[in-house]
Amino acid sequence: MGNPQYKLPKRIILVRHGESQGNLDGAAYTTTPDYKIELTQLGQNQARKAGEQIRQIVSDDETSQNWKVYFYVSPYQRTRSTLREIGKAFPKKRIIGVREECRVREQDFGNFQVAERMKAIKETRERFGRFFFRFPEGESAADVFDRVSSFLESLWRDIHMNRLQQDTSDEINLIIVSHGLASRVFLMKWFKWTVEQFEYLNNLDNCEIRVMQLGSGGEYSLAVHHSDEELEKWGLSSDMIADQKWRVNANRGDWNEKCPWYLDAFFDNLADSDDTADDDQEDGNLQP
Repeated sequence: MGNPQYKLPKRIILVRHGESQGNLDGAAYTTTPDYKIELTQLGQNQARKAGEQIRQIVSDDETSQNWKVYFYVSPYQRTRSTLREIGKAFPKKRIIGVREECRVREQDFGNFQVAERMKAIKETRERFGRFFFRFPEGESAADVFDRVSSFLESLWRDIHMNRLQQDTSDEINLIIVSHGLASRVFLMKWFKWTVEQFEYLNNLDNCEIRVMQLGSGGEYSLAVHHSDEELEKWGLSSDMIADQKWRVNANRGDWNEKCPWYLDAFFDNLADSDDTADDDQEDGNLQP
């Protein structure tokens, strides 16, 4: 038997949690485990507004009749609380399901955090580089990349095995309620951004979203929903933005030869053609 028929989700939406007690006062981490940090009242309000915003997006401003949502959520208290508030914008019939997903949790900074020590550690991280710096007793962004990569493999299996929808006429929207760094790493992995490009990315604000929407040819792009100005604000270079715009109409699986930043990141002054081979062919010396 072949794989069952499946339909790609129309959108994959990344959401950072609302303002937490840790965002408000870093001293919270000295007495409360990171995963137990709660939302503030402002954070709850932000999450409700994010839910309304997301509903307008996935329903195409209430013009779509067959939209559905499926949620993945980090197990941290602040992300689960954010999801609870977001969910108030959706009737039950629109929610296909929800899954707690440990692999999109916050970067592990260690256990209880001593404020002065953590300040010094984060200063060291800026000198060392945000991607490879590993927090003592914690993780590096590279470690987060590995587990997010594993999650993406599971996500694709869910899609290919048709686990997320029963009716192929439904427009499925996957919503991942996670954290700032995990969301940036997710995008880095998906769009094959380099470590150098990651270092220039800016964090999401509390309850800010990133919408990856399916283009006409089957590729996902940030440029379907977001403007050039937004992408630039988030730290994407002009080449990265050009690539996102190309993806809007690209056929699934195509490689963007007109956006050469990827090769240029690894090679210097590549020739446009193999002059030696051309000369040999002209001389009749090209061996079979």
